[in-house]
This record gives sequence, C-alpha cells and structure tokens, in this order.
Amino acid sequence: MGIKRYELSEAQWQKIAPMLPGKAGDPGRTAVDNRLFINGVLWVLRSGARWSDLPERYGKYKTVHKRFTRWARAGVWEDIFALLARDRDNEYLMIDSSIVRAHAQAATGQKGGVRPGSGALPRRTDLQVAHRSRHPGSSGALHPDWRQRQRSKLGIPLLTGLPARHVLADKAYDTYAILDFVEASGAQPIIPQRVCMPRKRAFDPVKYKLRNRIERTIGRLKQLRRIATRYDRIPQNYLASLCLAAISFWC
Repeated sequence: MGIKRYELSEAQWQKIAPMLPGKAGDPGRTAVDNRLFINGVLWVLRSGARWSDLPERYGKYKTVHKRFTRWARAGVWEDIFALLARDRDNEYLMIDSSIVRAHAQAATGQKGGVRPGSGALPRRTDLQVAHRSRHPGSSGALHPDWRQRQRSKLGIPLLTGLPARHVLADKAYDTYAILDFVEASGAQPIIPQRVCMPRKRAFDPVKYKLRNRIERTIGRLKQLRRIATRYDRIPQNYLASLCLAAISFWC
C-alpha cells in the first residue's frame, strides 16, 4: 500500500524515528507502532476531524489520543522539534505572529487553565513563530500566547537561544527592548522603523523582502485544520500539535 497524503514519507520517518521513545533499550515498554501512531495523529491534525472519527487502520482512537496526550505532557514533541531546529543555518532569523481562533468546544472546560482557578482558555490565541532557515516552510521556535499580550512583549522570549546574523520582523517588533536585545546578541535588526521611534538606524529593504518566508511558514502550519482552528482545551496539547505539524515538514 502506498503512502497516504496525510502520512510521513519514508525519508521523514527515518529522520525522526531515532528520537522517539519506546525504542529497544529505552526504559519502559518497547513500542512497535510509532509510525502508525504518528500517522494517525497527523490525520487528525490535517483533517480537523474529531478523535473519534480516526480511521480504524490507525488503531483505537482512545488509545491514540491518550498516547498523544501522554507524550505532550512529557514534552516529547517539543524535544524532537528542538533537536531538529538546532541543526539549521542561522544567517537569518524572522519572527511573526498570527491569530488562531478557538472552536466552540475549546472555549469552555475546567482543564488547562492559563493560571490557577482561571477556567477556560480565551477564544483567541496569538501564535508566535520564529523562522531561522534558508528554506521556506521551516521554523525555529513556536510560542502560543494564551494571554493575548502585545507581540512586542513576546519578541525577546522567542528570540532567546536562537543566534543569527540578521533578525527580520515587522513594525510591531520595533521597540527599544527588542532592538537592544538583537544588537547585544551581535545581530543586525532589519525592522521597519515606526514614526514614533526617534532612534535612527540602517534598514535594508532588499533583505527585508526575505520576511515572506515566515509568512509562508505560518501559512503552511495553518494548512493543518487543527492548527488553523484550536480545538484543544489544554495548552500543552495545542503546543504539541504545533510541534508535530512543524516536524512533519521540517524533515
């Protein structure tokens, strides 16, 4: 049977297989169906269907969902994403954000509150993405912001640990704090200057055109329906979905 359009290719699987838990010699139970399991999760993410609609060829939907949640809680997806992102060329680092609306079933619930006693997550999530590759469709950091803060306030946490020679962003990131942080790291900020910013600096419009890569990265992430619309009530599950979505086209 050929590879279905929702599934990992052989090349993608060979790249991430050594990073997955459940290998022979790992503590605990040895997994024999990691590839089938990940393909099942990708089917749900890309189709936007309910977990209960998972095709039988991927196994019992409750088993797949529980395993996905267990790996999300353990940070497995984030660890794999970080390992893959670490190998990228860092000449250019681009940051941007996009709004993710919550489905009605994700806007209520008693679990996954942002802070103790907070109840449901908000109806809107601001998705922050850092892209640090020469190739469109790759990303170096992901940060879903549940509190809907200003993009500029998340710029520094997103840039931390991602060295580069040039940092590209739009005017929303034109703040003293971000400019000072970028320059202190030895990078050149390529950010259009707001009228209200008195500090003058050099701006390269040719290099700034490369920022379309981060826009295409976000567009590609949001081709997965469960990324474009948040169905998860629990923040760690949505972050795990983001990491797996990026992993699936990072390889």
